Amino acid sequence: MMSKERYAQIADRYDRIFTTQRWWNKLVWGFQDTAYTGKLLSLLPDDFSGKLLDIPAGTALFTKEKYARMSNAEIICMDYSAAMMENARRKFSGGEFQHVTCMQGDVGNLPFADSAFDMVLSMNGFHAFPDREAAFRETERVLKRGGMFVGCCYVEGERKRTDCFVKYFYTPMGWFTPPFQRKEDLLSSLQKRYESVNLWNTGSIVCFQGIKKQAGERTITKKQN
Repeated sequence: MMSKERYAQIADRYDRIFTTQRWWNKLVWGFQDTAYTGKLLSLLPDDFSGKLLDIPAGTALFTKEKYARMSNAEIICMDYSAAMMENARRKFSGGEFQHVTCMQGDVGNLPFADSAFDMVLSMNGFHAFPDREAAFRETERVLKRGGMFVGCCYVEGERKRTDCFVKYFYTPMGWFTPPFQRKEDLLSSLQKRYESVNLWNTGSIVCFQGIKKQAGERTITKKQN
């Protein structure tokens, strides 16, 4: 797991390191960020008027423009790194972002009541979380029944070149935390908690969408390639 100090060291370079706009990241992942971020964020309605938790929010690299259009929502952006959150705060400093609050926190121990949110977004987090079960448990706990869980993460076994870079570079640097899930493992984890689960992947990044189960309801799963 990357320490808060390590996150602070890379916070100002995060946008450059973790986007595929640079040639070396295109080599690692094989696609541009827009290949998956646009479709994923389109699942969040612009006119959404509920309460949204975004964790890990990072530096708001992919969400700033989207949240500007979601002015009716109450959005909480949270990240383990205070330095990341400071960068996000700077992005959200304009008057059009009065509905967005940034705060530091741990996904494994969220400071919110049960069923506090109508929607939870987790972009590029579960491959970094050191305790995935705690992360799954907590994100489910704070989501209302019938609420939507949306996100994406790295999974192994989809692209050999990416797996090699993750193993020999991202993991030793402390940016990703093994052991990593495969696509079928992620599906299984989601099915335990959500219905109408929908998966699709771009290379080694799997995007997901699920609805928190109502009591006694059967899980219905859709799977896309």
